[in-house]
Amino acid sequence: MGMGVTARNFGVRAGDVWLFRELDLDVPAGECLALVGENGSGKSTILRCLYGMQVPLEGTLSVADRQPDELDVEFRRDVAVLFDDSDLFVELTPVQHLELLAGTFGLDLDIGELLRDAGLDERSDVTAGSLSAGQRRRLMLLGATARPFRVLLLDEPERALDAGGKQWLTEVVGRAKDAGAAVVVATHHPPLLEVAESVVDLSGQL
Repeated sequence: MGMGVTARNFGVRAGDVWLFRELDLDVPAGECLALVGENGSGKSTILRCLYGMQVPLEGTLSVADRQPDELDVEFRRDVAVLFDDSDLFVELTPVQHLELLAGTFGLDLDIGELLRDAGLDERSDVTAGSLSAGQRRRLMLLGATARPFRVLLLDEPERALDAGGKQWLTEVVGRAKDAGAAVVVATHHPPLLEVAESVVDLSGQL
């Protein structure tokens, strides 16, 4: 099915300290790689490099058959992301967010069904700024995954989610894999490890 994400001899340094070095990653299409390790071990840094937000000091990266570049429109079309600092338009409702997404990508979305699946149907006409933290997280995850993508990058997506939200998150990752996407997720959530084909533990890398 092809390779979604490849890294060779990947290394990043913070000041004089290497977060990790000589790291190799292979995430085929239809599979999930989970990144684990304590805070500060480099999980988010890996994701930022894979999206082209940060350039590694060493190594080569290929994501969706391209060198990562967050400014490249075609790259952004192929790579969906949810980072910890991802945000919403606080003045827009969930319906309006999905309408904007549909317009941007030229999609015919069943917005009602998407919101029901995400547990947001009863909050569909409330502005994002009035949603709870968990509801906003669901909406951000929905925005990342309701459009086509070849690679999905998720940075601790379980944050702020309740038990039902975490179950839905696990289902979303499973669906992405079934659709042929390569998924890389930084997580502390054990059920996500169960749907991952491979796990990289960054604790004590050096």
